[in-house]
Amino acid sequence: MRIVSVFDHPELLDKMAVWFSQKWGIPLEAYQESMKECLLGNSVPQWYVMLDDERIVGGLGVIANDFHKRIDLTPNVCAVYVEEDMRNQGIAGKLLQHVCDQMHEKGIDTLYLLTDHTSFYERYGWQYYCDVIEDSGGTSRMYKHTY
Repeated sequence: MRIVSVFDHPELLDKMAVWFSQKWGIPLEAYQESMKECLLGNSVPQWYVMLDDERIVGGLGVIANDFHKRIDLTPNVCAVYVEEDMRNQGIAGKLLQHVCDQMHEKGIDTLYLLTDHTSFYERYGWQYYCDVIEDSGGTSRMYKHTY
């Protein structure tokens, strides 16, 4: 298995956008737009997937804001997902470490992550930071990772 970015593999853009859209129910065009912006060479956004041969088995992104009111807490790791049949194999941890390493190389040492999980991200070095109000009005937990 290997982790690839849309920046390094633009030929995977549509495949990745479809996969994320199917997992999160966010319009395909939103992912395509963000991934095309990634190709411009900016540090944010970024998109990564774990491939098992040619099958996407997990992925995540880095965007400025993951639909919450705390615009000062940026950038955000988003859309973390691992296929159900591939869970409990360390894929999420590898993706999270990879994104932290990649962003560190781009000069970004602090990342935030919005989630409803209460113990998952701690095992990968993330710390609960605060509760934040989502754009939808609900509340979620914000985690922070500093390289």
